[in-house]
Amino acid sequence: MASAFLTDISNTLDSIKADGLYKKERMITSPQGGEITVGGHEVFNLCANNYLGLADHPDLIAAARGVMDDKGFGMASVRFICGTQDIHRELEQKLAKFLGKDDAILFAACFDANGGLFEPLLGPEDAIISDSLNHASIIDGVRLCKAKRYRYLNSDMNDLEAWLKQAREDGARHIMIATDGVFSMDGYLAKLPEIRALADKYDAVVMVDDCHATGFMGPNGAGTPDHFGVDVDILTGTLGKALGGAIGGYIAGPQPVIDLLRQRARPYLFSNSLPPSIVAAGIEALRLVEEGAGLRAQLFENTRFWRKGLEDLGFDLLPGQHPIVPIMLGEAQLAQDMAAQLFDEGVYVSGFFFPVVPRGQARIRTQMNAALTRDDLERALGAFRKVGKSLGVIS
Repeated sequence: MASAFLTDISNTLDSIKADGLYKKERMITSPQGGEITVGGHEVFNLCANNYLGLADHPDLIAAARGVMDDKGFGMASVRFICGTQDIHRELEQKLAKFLGKDDAILFAACFDANGGLFEPLLGPEDAIISDSLNHASIIDGVRLCKAKRYRYLNSDMNDLEAWLKQAREDGARHIMIATDGVFSMDGYLAKLPEIRALADKYDAVVMVDDCHATGFMGPNGAGTPDHFGVDVDILTGTLGKALGGAIGGYIAGPQPVIDLLRQRARPYLFSNSLPPSIVAAGIEALRLVEEGAGLRAQLFENTRFWRKGLEDLGFDLLPGQHPIVPIMLGEAQLAQDMAAQLFDEGVYVSGFFFPVVPRGQARIRTQMNAALTRDDLERALGAFRKVGKSLGVIS
């Protein structure tokens, strides 16, 4: 390989390290859970997307293990060739029913779902209006589409309406508004009632990525539309967060949309089917969620207790009601130093910094889990108090 190429790559890595932006991975030697083993240390995990604590649930493990005797280990094929089993359709239909949609289609991950959504549905004569804080998968999916692209300021409904007017003036045939249901770095909820009203006013389609809401937001756990009591047209989401924490994404929506995606969504057509163990565990996770009002209640009770505890200590928090509770620190190195010291105190968190968040907005993003006990949270708050004071974050 050309030495100049590797030299440039090495220089880029050195620059990332010098700026305090280099990301390191710690090895977990236990199952994912509220308490995990990392490097021989038992630590509370406050940075996983395991909202309902299902990642190590015995019923999901039993479902995944048990189905392999009947359905095998892997599909070794894409769906339309010979990679579709009856359980794939069972999961899709159960997801659609749970989310109140006609049908659903499975992908390897929600990144693939968002990557495959826009290009088959919209062409050069159409327009996509995307929230400025949307997930990278939406951004990449939009880039693959030939539709005109507009971007509105995060949750700014005046700006969204201005772009809707502009798209209509530009002669757009169809307009799609694309937004996260929950903006994962901040824990903010999209303003779905206002978005729905504007979409109806300008005859637009609403697409929502609900990865950080499906399974626990709303009275039925069906996500941000359930939380707000509004209907959206297309939902994307994941099995990799509250629904068991493994892998797998989906799109749910009107039957013609799902049918066309089966014909033309490239990540669906050219990726292996989800393995039977993941599918079976996904079906079981949906059952637990539908019966899991107690888990949801515990999750939000933990969230309220945790947020109040951090506020009482004097940390700078972003406001909100979601189980994502970000602690704002500003500088990337401070976020990394605080995460490292908290680990030494038995709390596993990660610093978030550029390019994941804008420069100067580094933070530690804590996330609640229904499996954490009050004693766990009190001990974690003690660690935050000690480390926050030692670093001068709180007085």
